[in-house]
Amino acid sequence: MDERSVQWGGSLAQVVERFAKQDGMHETAIPALRIVRMSQISGPIHTVYEPTLCIVAQGSKVVTLGQESYRYDVTNYLVASVQLPVIGQVVEASSETPYLCLYLRFDMDQILDVLQASDQPVKPGSESGRGLVISRMNETLYDAALRLVRLLDAPQDIPVLAPYAVREIIYRVLHNEQGDVIKQFALRGSHAHRIGKVMKRLRHDFALPLHIEELAAEAQMSASSLYYYFKEVTGMSPIQYQKQFRLREARRLLLSAQLEAADAAFQVGYESPSHFSREYARMFGLPPIRDIQRLRDGLHARETVF
Repeated sequence: MDERSVQWGGSLAQVVERFAKQDGMHETAIPALRIVRMSQISGPIHTVYEPTLCIVAQGSKVVTLGQESYRYDVTNYLVASVQLPVIGQVVEASSETPYLCLYLRFDMDQILDVLQASDQPVKPGSESGRGLVISRMNETLYDAALRLVRLLDAPQDIPVLAPYAVREIIYRVLHNEQGDVIKQFALRGSHAHRIGKVMKRLRHDFALPLHIEELAAEAQMSASSLYYYFKEVTGMSPIQYQKQFRLREARRLLLSAQLEAADAAFQVGYESPSHFSREYARMFGLPPIRDIQRLRDGLHARETVF
């Protein structure tokens, strides 16, 4: 980490830490902005990233999507352009220097608005790409993020100035490396945009049988093209993506509704309780009943979006 990176992280960390005195996820007076603080490294935590920009002010984190892992810290940032099931793990944190991270939610309408206002060209050949990317932090984006966070010190200014600050941040991200990949998810008719619609369908209908030909027709692609572009965006196949949401929902049901494992399995679309238990254990490390007991006993990190 170079001297500039230390200076960047320290400056932002000093401001961020004032609004996150305790560990956990903190909502802020800026509706789209949340702050996470953790004073120790974490075990793997299953979560789902919404379209989000993640900027680390202090510490480091590893995010796993499919079979790929991404590490980011104060020298770079992460952008998720679509909803993606990931495993996150804070790998650098302590009580003296806690992990501090900004999470800024955005949507494709905001991306389109910036594109239309700035008339930014999209490079040929960037029809699609990973829905999760890491880019190097630069001074202009860092300064824009710092100005946004400093608005928390002046709540009366937030309604007027925060939308402009968020707009500038999006503009800076789209101008940086990986910007063309992010743009594609907002452009109607692009492969990335069509795959995004298929992903939304799979999340909504996760308990229903998956029919590739039907999804391909809806995306106006061949079945082979759908499979190819879906895996390019998500790092997994459509059925693996659907399975992630089935098992996460089953875990939520088991934890909140106190269902039997077989009942939860049927509710999320499994026909065989034994098949469900095997896949559940493969994903979460323990069979359903033992995993839920571990969660209830507080021996495992609580599931949260960070």
